[in-house]
Amino acid sequence: MKSPMRLTGGLVACLVVGIFVAGWRTGAAAAPDSSEGSAAHSDKPETKTANSWDPNAAAAYLDRRQSWWMEWPRAQRDHETVCVSCHTAVPYALSRSALRTALAEQAPSPNERRLLDSVTKRVRLWKEVEPFYKDADRGPYKSVESRGTESVLNALILSSCDAQNGQLSNDARKAFENMWAEQQIAGKQKGAWLWLRFKNEPWEADDSDYFGATLAAVAVGIAPGNYRATPEVQTGLRPLREYLNREFAAQIPINRVLLLWAAAKLPGLLEPDRQKAIIGELLEKQRADGGWSLSSLSGGWKRADGTSQETTSDGYATGLITFVFQRAGISRENAKLKRGLEWLTANQDKKEGSWASYSLNKGKENHISPETALFMNDAATSFAVLSLTAVNRR
Repeated sequence: MKSPMRLTGGLVACLVVGIFVAGWRTGAAAAPDSSEGSAAHSDKPETKTANSWDPNAAAAYLDRRQSWWMEWPRAQRDHETVCVSCHTAVPYALSRSALRTALAEQAPSPNERRLLDSVTKRVRLWKEVEPFYKDADRGPYKSVESRGTESVLNALILSSCDAQNGQLSNDARKAFENMWAEQQIAGKQKGAWLWLRFKNEPWEADDSDYFGATLAAVAVGIAPGNYRATPEVQTGLRPLREYLNREFAAQIPINRVLLLWAAAKLPGLLEPDRQKAIIGELLEKQRADGGWSLSSLSGGWKRADGTSQETTSDGYATGLITFVFQRAGISRENAKLKRGLEWLTANQDKKEGSWASYSLNKGKENHISPETALFMNDAATSFAVLSLTAVNRR
């Protein structure tokens, strides 16, 4: 596919290579845990971590929010499908299955099934369904950006689901075929995918092509059946690896967190020293209360409404970082990781079941509605769940 040239808008951030991180070990990507939702296969009931958190309340919040999203008029798409959002739908798809053991569930929840059915339908009708956004409605390049974005997210969702079953489905293979067909083959973004740009960090900004490329790498890395070893996949992986390493220095810290996750799933994606450098930088940003603040990872991003960025610890940054740290091989006995996990257990809203975060782009008072003001809480709750359920997995 021929794609227009795009310039990456990430801010340059220099890393000190070779930082020693206590408890980090190389080779963690080869660990036997191959699924983001592998808690469903645990022989033991889920146990609660120090200070306790409520998985039932977390599941109820996530289910309610995903149900709302699938009914929201603005999320509706053609052929009776829904938009796959980076803030609500994708995190839900990755995290909801991690609660299955704690809830004694034997199969996907009804909302999981609805989401998977919608994704599968769009994959099967790829040449018939309209893009999420079209040039005529939202401006130049939105059609091709939508195709690139959706192709990666569909592959990630179906690959994550199949990772729990141990066998890559035909629908997931088709999703990967769609994804590879959208990969850029020339120019500065060679190896990546065109990504939706609405001037919204951390998922729809000028530097979000990199975010999308890390998710593509995660999707390939978690796919069962040694999918990544096939020759046709290697053809796409080579330029993807080159892109992720070539554009590394230009990324804001939040994008490098996702890169660390991808490296944990794809052996050889990053040199060990570079992985240590990312971990070292993130550990330096840990706050005194044990959490992390999303605004400290955004490269000085300014809100469009002129309001000041929040600087307190939040559930999205803390959940994502502690989850990725565990994937990257940091020992769960590492003092800083333990403090991050303790922050999560202490900061769940016990009434709502959620973890709070905040938008990098506008204050709560300037959202469309109280429901849309919860988008960052949706992502925060999903990654808090992924992190806390990962604690008891082997």
